[in-house]
Amino acid sequence: MAVAELELDAADGTGARIGPAPGGPPLGPRDGEEQRIFALVRLRGRPVGTVVGRVRAGDDPASVLAEQAADEIDLPDSPERPGAGELPRATVVVATRERPAQLARALDSLLAQDHPDFEIVVVDNAPATDATRELITSAYAGRGVGYACEPVPGLAAAHNRGVLLAKADVVAFTDDDVIADPHWLSALTRPFGEDPGPACATGLILPARLSTPAQILLESHGGFAKGFTARRYDPAHPPADEPLFPFTAGRFGSGANMAFRTEALKAVGGFDPATGTGTAAKGGDDLYAFVRLLAEGYPLHYTPDAIVWHHHRERWEDLCGQAYGYGAGLTACLTALLVRRPALLPSLLARLPRGLAHARAMTAPRATGAAGSGVPGAHGAYTYPWPRHLSRLERRGMLYGPFGYVRARLAVRGGSRPRETR
Repeated sequence: MAVAELELDAADGTGARIGPAPGGPPLGPRDGEEQRIFALVRLRGRPVGTVVGRVRAGDDPASVLAEQAADEIDLPDSPERPGAGELPRATVVVATRERPAQLARALDSLLAQDHPDFEIVVVDNAPATDATRELITSAYAGRGVGYACEPVPGLAAAHNRGVLLAKADVVAFTDDDVIADPHWLSALTRPFGEDPGPACATGLILPARLSTPAQILLESHGGFAKGFTARRYDPAHPPADEPLFPFTAGRFGSGANMAFRTEALKAVGGFDPATGTGTAAKGGDDLYAFVRLLAEGYPLHYTPDAIVWHHHRERWEDLCGQAYGYGAGLTACLTALLVRRPALLPSLLARLPRGLAHARAMTAPRATGAAGSGVPGAHGAYTYPWPRHLSRLERRGMLYGPFGYVRARLAVRGGSRPRETR
């Protein structure tokens, strides 16, 4: 399945136009066959939804998908323009480990950002070789990309090193397996310039490729995207449609596309180093930070204008590990919150019955043979195919998460402290 961007109303007056997603292969059926296309739909630059269509040889993909988008998406008459507030200075942190080729692709997209004032810090997490250091010092010397080595394994430890080194008012995070839209950083930091309240902002994550069954399955289940409507989550005014708020952290965003007021994140102790990929907890570092700040009374802002294109896992084995890690990371996050802020226990217990029902629904297996299944659809709904095997793995991960957190916490206590480098 090809991945594309479809603009319905190009600024130059040429009407609908389509092109491949950043870093993706060119569009077009081969050998007379039809081509399935997953397209991000934009209206005058603003993302408004996605469509999945079939384009036959000889058809104009832009026309075919534009007609489908008009039928399937509730298009606004006039999309809102970005605010004119001043953009705060930003530090972009990219944690990585032994993936220099992917990292270079991500860095190239970050250096092309239209934000007027930012720096990039690459944090090399528990490296086994000098490949990442050599990449930064050779290919990116003098280009505004800093390097730091974090010897303590784990994504949270790497992110905390980035927070420690951040010189800007806002610290943004993305992964080494994404390509950032040129407007990503401007859109992600704009909420902080427009409103003094939010301490966190998250954005839209879309697939860069859908070339294997594992990638399509993940996106069919909802992917990482959280919809195409900007939203503010305010602890002072809990959302009526979120009865588990603020403990449904996965609804707020993901670690590949998030930013924080630097001082607010430091004030709550940053990320819990016993969470995250690379630790026994398997994940949950981003979820922990979201809920921790919400629990302190800070609002969180989600903006679909801040887009990164993520390279999903290609193999079935990797997707299985990801499913287990999601479950483990969720309950590890909740354990970390209770350990570090015990006052949250009554609130969590009050929501526990609904939370268990929500977890069962989220991890329920779904048939893959129904009409229309097996293709990406409305994000965040979790009503798409999910094999029983992956459901079992998620639930096993949830049972493991608290034990994984304890193991990771003991390992952090027994580990060495990081050295400051830049």
